Amino acid sequence: MPLTTTGDLVTRAAAARSAVASFNVITLEHVEAVIAGAESAHAPVVLQVSENAVKFHGGQLLPLARAAVAAAERAAVPVALHLDHVQSDALLYQAAEAGFSSVMYDAARLPYAQNLATTRAAVDWAHAQGLWIEAELGQIGGKNGRPPLDAHAPGARTDPDEARAFVADSGVDALAVAIGSSHAMTTRTAALDHALLKRLSAALDVPLVLHGSSGVPDDELTAAVAGGIAKVNIGTALNIALTGALRDFLAERPEAVDPRGYLTVAREAMTRAVARALRTLGP
Repeated sequence: MPLTTTGDLVTRAAAARSAVASFNVITLEHVEAVIAGAESAHAPVVLQVSENAVKFHGGQLLPLARAAVAAAERAAVPVALHLDHVQSDALLYQAAEAGFSSVMYDAARLPYAQNLATTRAAVDWAHAQGLWIEAELGQIGGKNGRPPLDAHAPGARTDPDEARAFVADSGVDALAVAIGSSHAMTTRTAALDHALLKRLSAALDVPLVLHGSSGVPDDELTAAVAGGIAKVNIGTALNIALTGALRDFLAERPEAVDPRGYLTVAREAMTRAVARALRTLGP
């Protein structure tokens, strides 16, 4: 099946008051597991490659991107490719040629005025290339090896009035909002601010994105989608599944040296995690 676009998947999900899942991939096994899980759940899916994943691959985007495109084109469900948490303009400028239909440009670490200015420049470039672009406002935290942010700290949440102005002035196609989740959570204990989400949904006319969804319990996630979240980012949950399966395999077979054995069970564990997440999100 030909690659679809993130914008199309998210727009359709938003219109249906549902959400598309976007999974962070690091290795070919991640890519294969996400597609297999999506096929099992009969659901469309987004493969997303973060700037951190590109750094892991020696700063080279194309090897993983080309593998993801090849796998996506052979999938039985619609698959889109998204470049996630981009801070480097040099990486941003590689997105279209590498097969990505969308980019999340991350300047949320900067003061508001700088976030807006740099995001506006990224939007102008991305739209000229036909790319759909997402940004972030608020402090979701937990990236770049730092511990997860206190998502309930004063000032961490996305302000609806500020978000309305940011979207209007930047021209972004979607906004990642801080409503109580955090990246890199290994426990599903995040408590979301649904009252704030309701205000954000009423204030904005672009799809809303939830980052750090691995730490969000099923009932909270379902409520978030009902409240207006149209794109759900999941990454750590796959790595938990991969690492757990690998550890169990090697604990039972300490003599094993062929990576195909433990990578097979790791991939299968990630596939189950993907299918479970997609069934939680529903149609």
